[in-house]
Amino acid sequence: MDACFSTQLIDGDGVFNVSGLEHFMKEVRLGECGLSYAVVSIMGPQSSGKSTLLNHLFGTNFREMDAFRGRSQTTKGIWLAKAQNIEPCTLVMDLEGTDGRERGEDDTAFEKQSALFALAVSDIVLINMWCHDIGREQAANKPLLKTVFQVMMRLFSPRKTTLLFVIRDKSRTPLENLEPILREDIQKIWDSVPKPHAHKETPLSEFFDVQVVALSSYEEKEELFKQQVSDLRDRFEHSIAPGGLAGDRRGVVPASGFSFSSQQFWKVIKENKDLDLPAHKVMVATVRCEEIGNEKVASFTADEEWQQFEEAVQHDYCPGFGKKISSLLDRCLSEYDMEAIYFDEGVRSSKRQQLESKLLQLVNPAYQSLMGHLRTKTLEAFKESFDKALEKEGFAAAARDCTQTFLEKFDKGSEDAAIQQVNWDTSKVKDKLKRDIEAHVASVRATKLSEVCAKYEAQLTKALAEPVEALLDSASEDTWPAIRKLLERETKAAVIGLESAVTSFELDEATEKELLMKLEKHGKSVVESKAKEEAGRVLIRMKDRFSTLFSRDADSMPRVWTGKEDIKAITKTARSASMKLLSTMAAIRLEEDGDNIENTLSLALVDAGRPGTTDRSIQLSDPLASSSWERVPEEKTLITPVQCKNLWRQFKAETEYTVTQAIAAQEANKRNNNWLPPPWALAAMAILGFNEFMTLLRNPLYLLVIFVVYLVGKAFWAQSEIGREFQHGFLPAILSLLTKFVPTIMNILKRLADEGQRPAAAPERQREMELQPKSTRNGSSYSNVTSAGSSSVTTSEIGPEYSSPVAQ
Repeated sequence: MDACFSTQLIDGDGVFNVSGLEHFMKEVRLGECGLSYAVVSIMGPQSSGKSTLLNHLFGTNFREMDAFRGRSQTTKGIWLAKAQNIEPCTLVMDLEGTDGRERGEDDTAFEKQSALFALAVSDIVLINMWCHDIGREQAANKPLLKTVFQVMMRLFSPRKTTLLFVIRDKSRTPLENLEPILREDIQKIWDSVPKPHAHKETPLSEFFDVQVVALSSYEEKEELFKQQVSDLRDRFEHSIAPGGLAGDRRGVVPASGFSFSSQQFWKVIKENKDLDLPAHKVMVATVRCEEIGNEKVASFTADEEWQQFEEAVQHDYCPGFGKKISSLLDRCLSEYDMEAIYFDEGVRSSKRQQLESKLLQLVNPAYQSLMGHLRTKTLEAFKESFDKALEKEGFAAAARDCTQTFLEKFDKGSEDAAIQQVNWDTSKVKDKLKRDIEAHVASVRATKLSEVCAKYEAQLTKALAEPVEALLDSASEDTWPAIRKLLERETKAAVIGLESAVTSFELDEATEKELLMKLEKHGKSVVESKAKEEAGRVLIRMKDRFSTLFSRDADSMPRVWTGKEDIKAITKTARSASMKLLSTMAAIRLEEDGDNIENTLSLALVDAGRPGTTDRSIQLSDPLASSSWERVPEEKTLITPVQCKNLWRQFKAETEYTVTQAIAAQEANKRNNNWLPPPWALAAMAILGFNEFMTLLRNPLYLLVIFVVYLVGKAFWAQSEIGREFQHGFLPAILSLLTKFVPTIMNILKRLADEGQRPAAAPERQREMELQPKSTRNGSSYSNVTSAGSSSVTTSEIGPEYSSPVAQ
């Protein structure tokens, strides 16, 4: 047996029991019924057995009147209960009786309000009346029905309600005779009610389905009464099905909105407003659909699977996101459709769109985060693939292929992330990815081009730096033409190489031309930089060149200043070469424009010092008293005329000592050679000594004596280092030799005596000496030879030689 869960819906003061109705709906699970439910109410005079009839008919437990305590008001307000064991779910309302003495004759407001409420919310209205009241005015509730009909006529659209007249305590008068009277009375009431223009011709059957049933007396014929009630109960089974008691009903509020709808009905009635069912229906649908929508939003937010996806997309891309989220959204919307299917279609659709919009707003941040991860992941994969592709193919082809490939992958990822319920535009994310890819390609292109350019610049620098330095060091008339030729050749080779290297980049003509021009400028800058560097060391270079030419002969051998060299001519030649070096380094001559720097320097520095120079214009004006060269741009000038003058002055001052030393060496050499007799003396000695020569030939003993004297003299020469002594002058040499003569002679004689006193070596010793290596014996013999012999070999017989300090 089902419980009836009876509760007071509206109390006697007209206060609606909201919490009680909500509790009742939960207990009977009314919200699950949709449109499959029916509302039955009963109205009639006080103490007419309404509650008794309902209890027997529907198995409810409404309070019944106690006949032993007298007739009085039993039901106050409106009570609600659930019919037991009747399908579909049937709600039963027991209304307070009319025409009660407790409220009085004039207090009929609540009667009208409850009657209007019953007609507004009920599908079937039972009108309980006594059999003997048929044909009467008040007892038959005709004024009340007239008022209700009049209000019902003001509805925008008919809401068909079944009016079931229950005749109680039926007398012997057949029902066939009573029913026409009731129908006639109802029709008269309908005809007498003022109707709106829209319903002037609307028949009663459009609004109401009138049916009549008669029941025997409960007190006198209880068993018959119960049997008749049981038969009537059968008519309430499937009452909303076609052909049932309420089979023609219209404008039904879904069960989940019954509570709100009832509250609004009662509110409108209490405010004495006309009942506007269509507006009410829309209002109920609006409120209820919003509630359902909010419930679905809350349910979706609390869904564990959604929360996992929402958390996952914050950290990485989730494959299958679109399909799974679409499934969750579809399930949520389907649940909404199932719960809101019975509400007004327009409101339901509108609220469904709002629900869908709210759900999509919840999903959108996760979707945007997912697309961000997809863009980042695609970009990183592109970078990695692009780097590998560069190792196999050209830059432009690799960039084009990789870009197309990964944009297609992004499109596939976007399709995988797409949500069926909405078509979100991913063009902005794709455009951002394109910009990122293009920026990376541009960055890599710039890096690669920079590396390629740096490679060829380094090659060009290596090809130019040392050769240019060598050419500048040589400083001849062909120096700058040779540099120009070298620059042109090496730059052309580098440009051809660079042009071939950048072909794979597919650069536009302007960019490629700019790179080639930059390489050409680099070559010129290398030459200019090296020229500036060498110009900073020009004084050192000039001194080196002067020293080389002054101190070495044509065969690059050190000069020996014997007194026969023309130091003045050598000095002039060396200074002219240094001046040529200065003129070469004075300006950068990468163009073939002629200049007169060399002539100017020669005229001002070299020729100005000649004794025969008599040109007064040269003497009166200084061509180097200027800060610029004629026909030479300032940016091409390395050494200004004034700087050249100062450098030349410093150069002459620093090389003057070398010239002075050479002159001094010549004079010293001449003095050293003066100790020999003059040639005429040698000739006289030869002529006058002819007799002595013949005497020596006739007496060989003299030759032996002369040979011994020669050996002693030779040894004395080596021991005394006579050549070195005469370097200090003739007289000092004679004095020094006189002091050394006697000790040197004694030392020589002592050594000769020591050699004569040594015993002869044994044969074994001689054999060992013969077996010794030649080098050892030579060294030994060499060690035994006196310094006199070695000195005599190494000493020049023509006297000491003098060389310049640079040569030494």
